[in-house]
Amino acid sequence: MVFDVSVALTWILFIALFPISFFWFRRAWRIGFRQDFSEVALKGGEPPPNAEKYAPYVMVLNLIAGSIGAVVIVGVALGELSYNTWTAMAGSTIWCKFFLDFAISRQAHGKFGAKPQGRTGK
Repeated sequence: MVFDVSVALTWILFIALFPISFFWFRRAWRIGFRQDFSEVALKGGEPPPNAEKYAPYVMVLNLIAGSIGAVVIVGVALGELSYNTWTAMAGSTIWCKFFLDFAISRQAHGKFGAKPQGRTGK
């Protein structure tokens, strides 16, 4: 094996799965069991006023993403997953998690859903 940029990025991806999965599981734990909604649907570091409404969605998203990360870690450690399979699973999970978190936060803050009713007179 020749050490080059591709190998370095592969190791960075694999090693990064450990803390990423840990933080995703920790967020799911805090939301589900501790009822801490301070990390639900953040936009600009602030949760929405009705964070408990979106908490189940964020908790399930974090639980699924953390589980896939753990499966990838175990699969690579046991040699059960090929390179193309585990990198595709890890990369797709990370990107989908970021996009879905973004969508949920915008929905919770009123960017995709119903607009707050303001004054209608002109």
